[in-house]
Amino acid sequence: MGRNKRQGTVAKARKGRRHWLIVLVMAIAATAFVLAGWMRKPAADDLGAARATFTARRDELIITVIETGNIKAQQSTDIMCDVGGRGMEIESIVPEGTVITQEDVDNGRILCQLNSSELEDYYSREKTELSQDQASYLQAQEAHLIQLKQNESDIAAAQLAVEFGKLDLQNHLGKSAAEKLAAQVEHDPNATIEMSVLLEFLGEPNSLGGEALQTLKQYENDILLADGQFQKYTDVLAGTQKLYDANYASALDLKSAELDVDRFRVQKESADEALNLFKLYGLPKQTKQLLSDYSEAKRELVRTYARTRSELAQAEVRLESTKAAYDLQTERVEKLRREIAACTIRAPSPGIVIYGTSADWEQRREDPIEVGDQVRRGQKIFSIPNSNLMGVQLRVHEAWVNMVKPGQQAKVTVEAHPDTPFQGKVTSVAPLPDPQRGWLDSGSKVYTTQVTIDGSHDIIKPGMSAKVEILADHLHDVVIVPVQVVANRGGRKVCYIENGGTPEEREVRTGAFNDIFVEIVSG
Repeated sequence: MGRNKRQGTVAKARKGRRHWLIVLVMAIAATAFVLAGWMRKPAADDLGAARATFTARRDELIITVIETGNIKAQQSTDIMCDVGGRGMEIESIVPEGTVITQEDVDNGRILCQLNSSELEDYYSREKTELSQDQASYLQAQEAHLIQLKQNESDIAAAQLAVEFGKLDLQNHLGKSAAEKLAAQVEHDPNATIEMSVLLEFLGEPNSLGGEALQTLKQYENDILLADGQFQKYTDVLAGTQKLYDANYASALDLKSAELDVDRFRVQKESADEALNLFKLYGLPKQTKQLLSDYSEAKRELVRTYARTRSELAQAEVRLESTKAAYDLQTERVEKLRREIAACTIRAPSPGIVIYGTSADWEQRREDPIEVGDQVRRGQKIFSIPNSNLMGVQLRVHEAWVNMVKPGQQAKVTVEAHPDTPFQGKVTSVAPLPDPQRGWLDSGSKVYTTQVTIDGSHDIIKPGMSAKVEILADHLHDVVIVPVQVVANRGGRKVCYIENGGTPEEREVRTGAFNDIFVEIVSG
């Protein structure tokens, strides 16, 4: 295709130069003929035989631009290698020029098969690793859920411990005293609990009275009862003494009364000592112990909150880490699956299969694509031009390019089928001329132009040479003369009018023209 393209370009350049040479020779010949006739001044009798004339007339003038080019699909599907790695070996590929029908597309016809054995082995190993990552992810999910439940239980237990510690302190001191003492200690954790403060708290009228107050009252009652018994038996001893002195009581009765007094005196002293011990040691110790338990429960609640946050954060990190590994491995496996699927290239659209190496004539000749070749990601394996939308790519000379506009009708004649013209229209004209091509360039500027062929034609193939006749304009009822009769004189355009057998020079203003006729606007 590249060789045909270059040959078509050279042929086109030669045709363009030959065309301009013919026009130039004809113009020079006509000018020389007119000048010779004017300067020679032949006799009147042989003037008609020596000089030909043309009668200007009103007629239609069809302006066309004729150029040659190559057939090219206006739409083409490029099939690229979509598999990474160092290269993929071609196991099978359809021959170049294979016609793909819509039925082939519907049936998923395989156009090329790449060797995917290494990818499939790698895919199996990656799927095994994916299963392990999935198990780790599920385990992390369960561990995260367990940690959430465990945190709820730990926090609830710590909150209950605080509540129970508060209730124990209130049960010991009473609600009002416990709250005041807890507030005092919370304000100053290093404060010492004085007995007078405890007794002051216990003596509050609004205090519910805890076990400490009940114990204190019990000790005080014991002292009161012991003191009452001591006073009672002291009086009994005094009476018994009197009776003994009057010989009304025996010595045994007196001894018994003395023992009762001693017993209740000891009992009263023991009650006093018990009260003192309770106030000095028992009450402060128990109070401090319960207050410490309550404070420790509160601190443990704070630690529990912190610990549960830390453990939950660790569980979330493990969950996110395993999820990221699982997602990454899933994407890796999915990518391998897509690449394995991409090794089987199916027909995406109807058309003609053209190998990717065919775009370069030298590569097509020296290294054509074939079974066993290595292809890499992004390399074009082949393209499928849309045979339902064909056109001609041609190059319009700079002298005519201003006459060519998108939308103009065109007649296309393919050299392979010269008797079957096709209708089309201009779709685009390049805004800039084609780049120079070194010593191969003819020196003239040309503009790449696209012409779309109407309809679908099976006989048209990409790369065929074609002639395009573009209808640039169609004028009606204008004055026309042959282009040969108009000459340039000192920057003026003139014609020679026969006047009584003598040529008369007349300046004219020309308009549109084609290869044969030119429009006379005035003169």
